[in-house]
Amino acid sequence: MEGSAEEDIQPLLSRERKRVSACCSARYNLAILAFWGFFVVYALRVNLSVAMVEMLDNNATLLKNESIEACPTHSNSTPQNNVKKGKVYNWDSEIQGWILSSFFYGYIVTQIPGGYLAGRFGGKLLLGFGILGTSVLTLLTPPAAALSAYCVIALRVIEGLGEGVTFPAMHAMWAKWAPPVERSTLLSLSYAGAQFGTVVSLPLSGIICFYMDWSYVFYIFGVFGIAWCLLWFWLASDTPETHRTISNAEREYIISSLHGQHSFTNYVPWGSLWTSLPLWAIIVPHFCYNWTFYTLLTLLPTYMEEILQFDIKENGFLSALPYLFCWMVMIGAGLIADYLIKKHYLTTSAVRKMCTIIGMIGPALFLVATGYIGCNYVVAVLFLTVSSALGGFSMSGYGINHLDIAPSYAGILLGITNTFATIPGMVGPVIAKALTYNHTIADWRNVFYIAGAIDVIGALFFTIFGKGVVQSWAINH
Repeated sequence: MEGSAEEDIQPLLSRERKRVSACCSARYNLAILAFWGFFVVYALRVNLSVAMVEMLDNNATLLKNESIEACPTHSNSTPQNNVKKGKVYNWDSEIQGWILSSFFYGYIVTQIPGGYLAGRFGGKLLLGFGILGTSVLTLLTPPAAALSAYCVIALRVIEGLGEGVTFPAMHAMWAKWAPPVERSTLLSLSYAGAQFGTVVSLPLSGIICFYMDWSYVFYIFGVFGIAWCLLWFWLASDTPETHRTISNAEREYIISSLHGQHSFTNYVPWGSLWTSLPLWAIIVPHFCYNWTFYTLLTLLPTYMEEILQFDIKENGFLSALPYLFCWMVMIGAGLIADYLIKKHYLTTSAVRKMCTIIGMIGPALFLVATGYIGCNYVVAVLFLTVSSALGGFSMSGYGINHLDIAPSYAGILLGITNTFATIPGMVGPVIAKALTYNHTIADWRNVFYIAGAIDVIGALFFTIFGKGVVQSWAINH
């Protein structure tokens, strides 16, 4: 099935004649439950970005890091009320970069093992315990910070180990749950929780810091994560066959729609897998997109404070704005992608490539343009928002292409691509912090240039080499 001639054929559509309503269905209930799970995943991941603004002794930091070039203070800012609460620490830019990136050193380790274990034994328990462990460790962040920056780094590495299994585990579950013509919608809905978690946690973290103190950021989100885990263990099932309340009609619909896509053995064709160009066509854009995503995710609050001079409460809201629109675009793009495939307007391959181009080249253009806005606050926030919003298309592009080319090994494939895509999270914030040592607009322009160029490269690679059908090595009958 690897020939280009078969790219114009979607062999699975003809088998899906009797679709079961989405309303109150088990598969959409799973998507909603997963949505809130990934809400927790990203809330636990990004809250440190805002909290760190309040954890630092800025006066000491600026003495170490030379002078700062920033925009004028806003007339509507309220610095008299923005008094930092809680302990503050004298962590320089280098230490800050390592703290922000340390999560990914653990995250990268469990990607492939997580995908393999989820594919072999199911993803429910793996995902649930991964988030539970991260939630519990989040509660320990304030005492770890009181000990030393290195304790925070160690804690974040361990948290990364727990969260590293989440996306591969969910991909492995969707390989058993998502009918091919509903993949874009179901996966976009579930993974949109990550964007929504960012949308809520950034402003809420700012409010908590403003009215309480930064330690409560970790306590509140940690408790919420534990509560979600209890619901997940109670309601989720690895497959339609093991779900307690699914209707017979829906179970048969899902199973029949996936007929012919799965391998009947537990053997993993590692040689064919690693030499598959369609897999590398996902690895490259995943790496490239995450360079931009993780750089902004970890450093956008810093940019809002240092350059645009927003106070902590404004910072949280405005840092969340790009992810709010990305969340909405991601869900809308999923619906559009499935519609185009169902109606045979475009092949699966064409839809994936179209969404990837929009979701990567679009953000690159607006991100680079942001570097030339200067202190025009409105336009700067607008461009950053549009850049992130367009990125929502990429989930319906390369982001779910694993299930198109090898559904039986979707968890492993996502583990592989996410391993490479975690590298930007490890090195991106460190490089960005090094490039913005003098805290000038010109420094940040270089950060935006690099991220934009990497995005374009990823989009072009997927457009040239990406595929939309199940590969021959992925089916062993």
